[in-house]
Amino acid sequence: MVYLVAISCIFEASEAILSKAIFKMIKKVNKSGPYIGLLVPSIAELQPLFQSPCFKHSDSFTHLDFADFGFIFEGRRFHIGSIEEKKVIIAHTGKGMMNAAIAAQMLSNLFDVKSILHYGLAANANENLNIGDIVIPQFWAHTGLWNWQKYGDGPDDELPLEEYGDFTRDYGHLNFADYTNKTDVDEYSADNFLNSIWYQPEEIFHADGDPESKDTTFWVPIANAFFQFAKNLEASIP
Repeated sequence: MVYLVAISCIFEASEAILSKAIFKMIKKVNKSGPYIGLLVPSIAELQPLFQSPCFKHSDSFTHLDFADFGFIFEGRRFHIGSIEEKKVIIAHTGKGMMNAAIAAQMLSNLFDVKSILHYGLAANANENLNIGDIVIPQFWAHTGLWNWQKYGDGPDDELPLEEYGDFTRDYGHLNFADYTNKTDVDEYSADNFLNSIWYQPEEIFHADGDPESKDTTFWVPIANAFFQFAKNLEASIP
């Protein structure tokens, strides 16, 4: 009964977002689309973008505040404008994968966007790369999904629920003992109660086909369109 009450509350909140006022504004914004969606995690990364002469707010809409309309994800603000004549919608997501996913889903569901880019700080291990260089990976992976193996088990021991296909040992593991500080007594890795974590793939549900049918993927390929875009951009830089 508790679960049913909670679900009914969510449905009521969801119905509240389907107001004529908000969809009227979204429809006006989308008439000028398609846009490039730009997700920015923090204010510190957002402000330099707004201060750049390359960015201009839209004359019709500077931003949309869904909190003003009782939107279920309160606090989201979408800035409408352009960067070097390219129409953009910029959203301050907040930090973390969950916030980025929510903002990206809202962009794709509500607005006419042809692509979504994540803008923020990054680091690299290649000393030949500099600030301003364009780097597009061939694949990317979310390495934060783990199966934490209990102490005493090793690489040859089956993970919990592995026999049902819920977890796998196909993508390698990190053994904490390999990173334990060496001591004068033993020059080799000391044992560690944290044992090992095994990297797990993401589950991707099909947009069509059987309900709840899904595939798993660890290395996600980048769309070829971005490679062509980078090639054209490189050619246009004097």
